[in-house]
Amino acid sequence: MRLGLALGYWGRGPDPRHLELAREAERLGYDSVWTAEAWGSDAFTALTWIAAHTSRIKLGTGIAQMAARTPTATAMHALTLDHLSGGRVLLGLGLSGPQVVEGWYGRPFPKSPLTATREYVAVIRQVLAREGPVTVDGRFHPHPYQGPDGTGLGKPLKPITHPLRADLPVLLGAEGPRNIAQTTRIADGWLPLYWSPARPEVYRESLADAPEGFLIAPMARAVVCDDIAEGLLPVKAMLGFYIGGMGHAAKNFHADLMARMGFAEEARRVQRLFAEGRREEAVLAVPDAFADEISLVGPRERIAERLESWRAGPVTDLLVTAPDPRTLRVLAELNG
Repeated sequence: MRLGLALGYWGRGPDPRHLELAREAERLGYDSVWTAEAWGSDAFTALTWIAAHTSRIKLGTGIAQMAARTPTATAMHALTLDHLSGGRVLLGLGLSGPQVVEGWYGRPFPKSPLTATREYVAVIRQVLAREGPVTVDGRFHPHPYQGPDGTGLGKPLKPITHPLRADLPVLLGAEGPRNIAQTTRIADGWLPLYWSPARPEVYRESLADAPEGFLIAPMARAVVCDDIAEGLLPVKAMLGFYIGGMGHAAKNFHADLMARMGFAEEARRVQRLFAEGRREEAVLAVPDAFADEISLVGPRERIAERLESWRAGPVTDLLVTAPDPRTLRVLAELNG
């Protein structure tokens, strides 16, 4: 199992620790570093900055939101950074949810998310292969565009720049069972939002047809500390925000996933409290047991024991959100 460093997206401003954490992760032998985006900082710019200050570590978007860019624009970002970094890019993509897509990007959330995802990936694959002009007879991402409000003058094009790698890995941040199953067919890997080594049955059926070499790269908060309850608070804050704030009460993929993992009643309670403006209560309502299952928190000995359960399953890459160099070092030592 390889280790990666997940830096996430910025809060109020750039995090001054991110670059040094990325450089330390590279020094310690971590395989990859990942950036993200929500509705503030973007994933590619921060990753390019890190690329300029490192030389070996792979560079992942975890995740770049599909609604933020047309598929050809995303492919342009990926092939450009892949050239500049010497072939280190891992392209992680996600659909996000209706609240973000429609509220932030001002676009309709696709009524057929699986079809939209499949077309998006197909366009990117064609750009990277550069075997001919991009042509997709699609419902959401047709190339060239043939809609009633177009000119009809669109011309199929292929990239001017020759991509460095036609097989640049594409990973998807899928959550629903059918979406995960499709991911095993159209992508090179999967970026789970929550992964519990204690509940492999949650994803077993969806991953049944995953091909050999398929990447499974969940993100997990990791921190070496003596006070487990205190160490879990950032995990609970993240869960409270995702479950309560990132999605409508009637359509929240993150809450649905928590429910499938055995915490349905707790997920609805967190949603309700968050919707009522009782955010601190919503965070505290996140069960410690759930937060603990999907993270690596506690003294070194406890993390060493729990890390073995992650290594024993199908996870190929553990992407840790670690707040300090000490935690990065301990995980590197424990992972061998």
